[in-house]
Amino acid sequence: MIETLLQAILEQVEQPKQDLEHNLRALLNEAVTKMDLVSKDEIERQRTALNNANLRLNDLLKQVEALELRIQNKK
Repeated sequence: MIETLLQAILEQVEQPKQDLEHNLRALLNEAVTKMDLVSKDEIERQRTALNNANLRLNDLLKQVEALELRIQNKK
């Protein structure tokens, strides 16, 4: 009888614990979603794209300088 009572009490305690855990997870997920976070992979992709753009920009600047020199030499 005591065993049955103890089991019933444990079952009653477990349900609020599960509800609380579920609610906390939902609350944390909502908070993280509102933070508008990005992954490390996305940051790395953006870093790579920026580096590539900078390399291309430097190449274009060199081409402009070379063209400017050609124009000056023709004068």
